[in-house]
Amino acid sequence: MTTGKSVVDVGIVGCGAIAQLVHLPVLAGMDGVDVAAVCDINLPKAKLVAERFQVPAVYSSVDELFEHSAIGAVVVCTPNDLHAEHCEAALRAGFDVLVERPLGINQEQVAHTLDVARETAHSLMVANNHRFRPDAWALRRFISAGELGEIFHIHSSWQRRRARRPRVSEWRMSRVAGGGVLMDLGITNLDAALWLIDYPKPERLTAYLLDRDQDEVDDSAVVLIRLDGNLTCSVEVSWDLAAIEDRHSLVAMGSHGYGSLSPFNVQKETGGKIVDVTPRLAPGTENVYRASYQRELDYFLAVVRGEREEPLPEEQLTLMKIVDACYRSSEEGREIVL
Repeated sequence: MTTGKSVVDVGIVGCGAIAQLVHLPVLAGMDGVDVAAVCDINLPKAKLVAERFQVPAVYSSVDELFEHSAIGAVVVCTPNDLHAEHCEAALRAGFDVLVERPLGINQEQVAHTLDVARETAHSLMVANNHRFRPDAWALRRFISAGELGEIFHIHSSWQRRRARRPRVSEWRMSRVAGGGVLMDLGITNLDAALWLIDYPKPERLTAYLLDRDQDEVDDSAVVLIRLDGNLTCSVEVSWDLAAIEDRHSLVAMGSHGYGSLSPFNVQKETGGKIVDVTPRLAPGTENVYRASYQRELDYFLAVVRGEREEPLPEEQLTLMKIVDACYRSSEEGREIVL
């Protein structure tokens, strides 16, 4: 442990893929934090995960976990439809909370959870790890400083290859559980694009959600949004890419420049010429995905220790307003005015 840094004992709610592949291994390699307990309704799975990551306490309910005396903060990694419920329970039990996106599956859930956070005066942070990518931070600085001129369009896409499509038994294949590609990948891409341009107010949108396999959840989605300030934003996501590898892309177009992620590239007009001004990333951050989670968790722990102040994620209500409107637009076959 790092000398002089107080140790935060963390409880993990939910032992699914994101906990096993990201949170637990990243936390295990960090100073100043111990995972004190894990919880999952599937107790045998929780016990196996605890043994694998050497976690001393295992529970099958959040109530039991919250009674664990050592815990100082909670990370919520449960299915989408349980995020709001588990966040609110953790906040009321006196914990600071980091929750995997989305904060809730509709506007009402998100608004209520934000109210609970205000009432309890505990920190609530959504795990939008793309906000901690070193390349995304660099691009955001270019945009906010006006170096690319006036941004007029931003596009974000994520096409996941068909081989990685969720299994029929997974909660992601249930609309009631907050499944479907818009909630799975679209939330991420919408937040990334809007965060880069400081979340302007959405004015109207059109969305097309496709269910090609007729399994009651969308497997591809296309969204076009008109934003305040003469801005447009487009997002495309799919679970149905017939390819060997996934495809990721984010492009910001400005009056005097251009920036992209995956690959990271920034070009701007200087002296009448377009020049490449892409900065080098800090050594050790070449794997931007892992670096984003390390930075995100380090930031959350600093908030828990009182070293940083994190405002409530009010913009997530705007995000969910957009998502709700996307479903309406697709179902009614028309543009929605927000």
